[in-house]
Amino acid sequence: MAAGPTYEKIQTTTLTSNQNDIEFTSIPATYTDLIIVFTGSSTTTGSATNGMRCRLNSDTGSNYSQTSLSGNGSSATSARDSSATFFEGEIGQTSNTSLSINIFQIMNYSNTTTFKTILIRTSIPNNTVQAHAALYRSTSAITSVTLSRDFGTNQLKSGSTATLYGIKAA
Repeated sequence: MAAGPTYEKIQTTTLTSNQNDIEFTSIPATYTDLIIVFTGSSTTTGSATNGMRCRLNSDTGSNYSQTSLSGNGSSATSARDSSATFFEGEIGQTSNTSLSINIFQIMNYSNTTTFKTILIRTSIPNNTVQAHAALYRSTSAITSVTLSRDFGTNQLKSGSTATLYGIKAA
Protein backbone atom coordinates (compact mmCIF):
# COMPACT_ATOMS: atom_id res chain seq x y z
CA MET A 1 0.00 0.00 0.00
CA ALA A 2 1.46 3.37 -1.00
CA ALA A 3 1.78 5.98 1.69
CA GLY A 4 0.38 9.46 1.15
CA PRO A 5 2.41 12.64 1.27
CA THR A 6 3.85 13.55 4.66
CA TYR A 7 4.26 17.29 4.02
CA GLU A 8 1.06 19.31 4.17
CA LYS A 9 1.18 22.93 3.11
CA ILE A 10 -0.29 25.14 5.82
CA GLN A 11 0.40 28.61 4.40
CA THR A 12 2.49 30.42 1.77
CA THR A 13 3.37 34.11 1.84
CA THR A 14 4.89 35.89 -1.16
CA LEU A 15 5.94 39.47 -0.54
CA THR A 16 4.46 41.97 -2.99
CA SER A 17 6.60 44.77 -1.54
CA ASN A 18 9.80 45.01 0.51
CA GLN A 19 9.00 44.18 4.14
CA ASN A 20 10.71 43.71 7.50
CA ASP A 21 9.21 40.30 8.22
CA ILE A 22 6.98 37.38 7.35
CA GLU A 23 4.86 35.96 10.16
CA PHE A 24 2.98 32.69 10.48
CA THR A 25 0.40 32.78 13.29
CA SER A 26 -2.24 30.45 14.73
CA ILE A 27 -0.21 27.38 13.76
CA PRO A 28 -2.37 24.31 14.46
CA ALA A 29 -0.99 21.66 16.85
CA THR A 30 -2.02 18.78 14.59
CA TYR A 31 1.38 17.81 13.14
CA THR A 32 4.57 16.27 14.52
CA ASP A 33 7.05 18.77 13.01
CA LEU A 34 7.07 22.00 11.04
CA ILE A 35 9.13 22.86 7.97
CA ILE A 36 9.54 26.44 6.74
CA VAL A 37 11.11 27.05 3.34
CA PHE A 38 12.19 30.64 2.62
CA THR A 39 13.38 31.63 -0.85
CA GLY A 40 14.42 35.22 -1.45
CA SER A 41 16.94 37.97 -0.81
CA SER A 42 17.45 41.21 1.08
CA THR A 43 17.18 44.74 -0.29
CA THR A 44 20.80 45.57 0.56
CA THR A 45 22.87 46.34 -2.54
CA GLY A 46 25.90 44.09 -2.90
CA SER A 47 26.96 40.52 -3.40
CA ALA A 48 27.53 39.55 0.25
CA THR A 49 24.93 38.26 2.71
CA ASN A 50 22.71 39.58 5.49
CA GLY A 51 21.40 37.73 8.51
CA MET A 52 17.82 36.52 8.59
CA ARG A 53 16.24 36.11 12.02
CA CYS A 54 13.75 33.46 13.09
CA ARG A 55 11.76 34.01 16.28
CA LEU A 56 9.26 31.61 17.84
CA ASN A 57 6.09 32.72 19.67
CA SER A 58 7.31 36.36 19.54
CA ASP A 59 9.79 35.39 22.29
CA THR A 60 12.55 38.01 22.57
CA GLY A 61 14.22 36.39 25.60
CA SER A 62 17.66 34.75 25.54
CA ASN A 63 16.11 31.31 24.99
CA TYR A 64 17.80 30.43 21.70
CA SER A 65 21.04 28.45 21.27
CA GLN A 66 22.70 27.72 17.96
CA THR A 67 25.81 25.97 16.64
CA SER A 68 26.64 26.85 13.04
CA LEU A 69 28.92 25.48 10.34
CA SER A 70 29.58 27.58 7.23
CA GLY A 71 31.57 27.08 4.06
CA ASN A 72 32.17 28.97 0.83
CA GLY A 73 34.20 26.52 -1.27
CA SER A 74 37.60 27.70 -0.04
CA SER A 75 37.22 27.94 3.75
CA ALA A 76 35.00 26.74 6.56
CA THR A 77 34.05 28.30 9.87
CA SER A 78 32.01 27.41 12.93
CA ALA A 79 30.28 29.50 15.57
CA ARG A 80 28.28 28.99 18.75
CA ASP A 81 25.78 31.22 20.52
CA SER A 82 24.20 29.92 23.71
CA SER A 83 22.04 32.87 24.77
CA ALA A 84 20.67 34.53 21.65
CA THR A 85 17.28 36.21 21.25
CA PHE A 86 16.61 34.55 17.85
CA PHE A 87 17.92 31.91 15.43
CA GLU A 88 19.80 33.18 12.42
CA GLY A 89 20.16 32.03 8.83
CA GLU A 90 21.55 34.08 5.95
CA ILE A 91 20.06 35.74 2.89
CA GLY A 92 21.85 37.07 -0.16
CA GLN A 93 22.03 40.69 -1.14
CA THR A 94 20.52 42.06 -4.39
CA SER A 95 23.61 41.47 -6.58
CA ASN A 96 23.48 37.71 -5.97
CA THR A 97 22.00 36.29 -9.15
CA SER A 98 20.37 33.31 -7.41
CA LEU A 99 17.89 33.42 -4.56
CA SER A 100 18.83 32.32 -1.06
CA ILE A 101 17.15 29.25 0.38
CA ASN A 102 16.65 28.74 4.12
CA ILE A 103 14.96 25.60 5.43
CA PHE A 104 13.92 25.54 9.08
CA GLN A 105 12.84 22.19 10.53
CA ILE A 106 11.18 22.56 13.93
CA MET A 107 10.80 19.16 15.56
CA ASN A 108 8.19 18.25 18.18
CA TYR A 109 6.86 21.81 17.94
CA SER A 110 3.58 21.17 19.78
CA ASN A 111 5.04 19.11 22.64
CA THR A 112 4.64 21.00 25.93
CA THR A 113 7.07 18.92 28.01
CA THR A 114 10.34 19.34 26.08
CA PHE A 115 12.56 22.04 24.60
CA LYS A 116 12.39 22.33 20.80
CA THR A 117 15.17 21.19 18.45
CA ILE A 118 15.57 23.07 15.17
CA LEU A 119 17.73 22.28 12.15
CA ILE A 120 18.45 25.14 9.75
CA ARG A 121 20.01 24.76 6.31
CA THR A 122 21.05 27.78 4.27
CA SER A 123 22.20 27.94 0.67
CA ILE A 124 23.25 31.08 -1.16
CA PRO A 125 24.50 29.96 -4.59
CA ASN A 126 28.03 31.14 -5.47
CA ASN A 127 28.48 32.42 -1.90
CA THR A 128 27.94 30.15 1.13
CA VAL A 129 26.24 27.09 2.56
CA GLN A 130 25.44 26.70 6.23
CA ALA A 131 24.06 24.12 8.64
CA HIS A 132 22.79 25.05 12.08
CA ALA A 133 21.73 22.86 15.00
CA ALA A 134 19.60 24.92 17.35
CA LEU A 135 17.65 24.65 20.57
CA TYR A 136 14.69 26.73 21.73
CA ARG A 137 14.69 26.52 25.52
CA SER A 138 10.95 26.66 26.10
CA THR A 139 8.35 23.97 26.68
CA SER A 140 5.59 26.10 25.14
CA ALA A 141 3.97 24.77 21.98
CA ILE A 142 5.01 26.78 18.91
CA THR A 143 2.00 28.76 17.70
CA SER A 144 3.77 31.47 15.67
CA VAL A 145 7.00 31.92 13.70
CA THR A 146 8.45 35.23 12.49
CA LEU A 147 11.14 35.45 9.81
CA SER A 148 12.69 38.89 9.64
CA ARG A 149 15.56 40.86 8.30
CA ASP A 150 18.59 41.35 10.47
CA PHE A 151 19.22 44.76 12.05
CA GLY A 152 19.86 47.82 9.91
CA THR A 153 17.95 49.14 6.95
CA ASN A 154 17.86 46.00 4.81
CA GLN A 155 14.46 44.37 4.30
CA LEU A 156 13.16 41.13 2.84
CA LYS A 157 12.90 41.86 -0.87
CA SER A 158 9.65 41.88 -2.81
CA GLY A 159 9.12 38.48 -4.45
CA SER A 160 10.60 36.56 -1.49
CA THR A 161 8.46 33.57 -0.53
CA ALA A 162 8.02 31.58 2.68
CA THR A 163 5.99 28.39 2.92
CA LEU A 164 5.01 26.67 6.17
CA TYR A 165 4.50 22.90 6.02
CA GLY A 166 3.23 20.50 8.69
CA ILE A 167 4.62 16.98 8.88
CA LYS A 168 1.93 14.36 9.42
CA ALA A 169 2.37 11.60 11.98
CA ALA A 170 3.29 8.20 10.54
